[in-house]
Amino acid sequence: MRALIACLLSFTLLAAAPARAACYGMNLLDLMPAEDRARIEAAAAAVPFPEGNLWTARKGDQSLTVVGTYHLDDPRHDATLARLTPLVEEASALLVEAGPEEEKQLLDRIARDPSVMMITEGPTLIELLPPETWTRLKQAMSARGIPGFMAAKFQPWYVTVMLSVPPCAMSEMTQPKGLDGLLIDAAKAAEIPVRALEPYDTVFTIFELFNQQDQVAMIDQTLIMEPASADFSATLADAYFDGQSQLTWELMREQSYAMPGYTRAQVDAEMAALEEVLISRRNLSWIPVIDAAAAQGPLVVAFGALHLPGEKGVLNLLAQDGWTVTPLPLP
Repeated sequence: MRALIACLLSFTLLAAAPARAACYGMNLLDLMPAEDRARIEAAAAAVPFPEGNLWTARKGDQSLTVVGTYHLDDPRHDATLARLTPLVEEASALLVEAGPEEEKQLLDRIARDPSVMMITEGPTLIELLPPETWTRLKQAMSARGIPGFMAAKFQPWYVTVMLSVPPCAMSEMTQPKGLDGLLIDAAKAAEIPVRALEPYDTVFTIFELFNQQDQVAMIDQTLIMEPASADFSATLADAYFDGQSQLTWELMREQSYAMPGYTRAQVDAEMAALEEVLISRRNLSWIPVIDAAAAQGPLVVAFGALHLPGEKGVLNLLAQDGWTVTPLPLP
């Protein structure tokens, strides 16, 4: 599981870095042989609700607008935001994965306990990593503007997250908003309450499932992807704006089949385990939160687009909960 979680972090937690003009990545899907692309498109299409980023749901006199988001900045958000702002202004609340209050709680937690992000005692990454891996990591972090002495003190999981952002995109990362942040700004401007779907420390809870040895192994696996980081970034961003986020999951499955030491059955089993930990459990916990908030009036609910599709995707869970789910067009 250590290798695969490194491959998937970029879009399950960050949804990939922005494919702006400074990042000249190639779309890996466009470069695939037609037969290979058709195979992963068929796999993506086999799950419930495989396409689309904007949906409406109704149950009795209750209504939701459900938005799959891309967490980092991209100029293509402008047209989407223009479509969604009137819906936010008419809502009783905006629900997001983490709102301003959760961001404040997170910063307060880091201020109180820097060890959640930094190695504050014991060996640093210089000692924890093999020399060759440390050399590659130092080069990769330096390319992102982070000196080695600082990178050595990052917690291993945080290094993996940082590596999911291509060097060419780091200049955009000071205060990224993404569609989530833009919707929060629209809600605040309209004096619409912003509420969270989950606790502020969810990311810490996820990584607590993996010990330090596993987290260190993730760094090595993520560095394998470093030469193609801009390509992965461009591919994931383009797929999102095409309403095809499930396709990126299947692309990662296809890439994982080629990893040394893995059979296809092992990849499929570990993909299922990762989906359970990183996506499905969270989705299941969100449904009662959505139901409770919807009783107070119409909602806009926004979260990473990869949470939309699948048997345990939010859309299918809403349908099983008695909601009638219908796609809405986006520009």
